[in-house]
Amino acid sequence: MDSVRQLKYGKLIQKELGDLFLKEGRNWYGNQFVTVTGVKVTSDLGLARVQISVFKATKPADVMKSLAKHTPEIRKELGLRIGKQVRVVPGLEFFLDDSLDYVDHIDKIFKTIHIPPAEEGDQEPS
Repeated sequence: MDSVRQLKYGKLIQKELGDLFLKEGRNWYGNQFVTVTGVKVTSDLGLARVQISVFKATKPADVMKSLAKHTPEIRKELGLRIGKQVRVVPGLEFFLDDSLDYVDHIDKIFKTIHIPPAEEGDQEPS
């Protein structure tokens, strides 16, 4: 279980990375729609594992490779934003969060299901 301090660090990093990707993201991964869905910080506050959602991208792996390539630059920009609030800017690891794609897939499945209407005699008593 995460401590209160870890949760606060995670929320701060999530907020600032989301803002950073909104303003500077095109320089790192192009015109993709990237969202920071969550951040888990280790107990020593030295590493932040960032969950990234790439919505409706044809190749989300390319976006992840680009983020991995630009991680030092992203960490530096993050440090400029939160440097006064934290002692050490944590290292960043990016992971693909495909939960939105999974939700979209399940939604499509539900739309294809056909449930026939119940007949008069098949109804259960209330």
